Amino acid sequence: MVKIRLARGGAKKKPFYSIVATDSRKRRDSGYIERLGYFNPVARGQEVRLSVDEDRLAYWISQGAQISDRVKQLVKEFKNPLIHEKRVATQQAKAALVTVKLAAQAKAQAEEVTETTEQEAPSTEEEKVTE
Repeated sequence: MVKIRLARGGAKKKPFYSIVATDSRKRRDSGYIERLGYFNPVARGQEVRLSVDEDRLAYWISQGAQISDRVKQLVKEFKNPLIHEKRVATQQAKAALVTVKLAAQAKAQAEEVTETTEQEAPSTEEEKVTE
């Protein structure tokens, strides 16, 4: 049976995936029948993150190839780029919220530390005055 799935490439800690049509019995990165596109999960700036040859993908689907869940999701994202933009926007919003919470906690801890030091500081000065 032919499957359409991801084959990993790239260096350690820098993944790069090829979208390939391959025999389902073969290993993940072993030889494939045809390369249908690629996916770069660590793309930055102007780098292309996702590319799919839709004509060849449609051909393999018509021949009975099964698509993996992740590739289905990537093809859907390729056809409608707003999906990825929405996901990135929500991730950035969550990150900003976490940053605000951490800043508030740090500020509260700093105020707590200054309050305790202010309370301790006059008592040491009073001891010096009495001596």
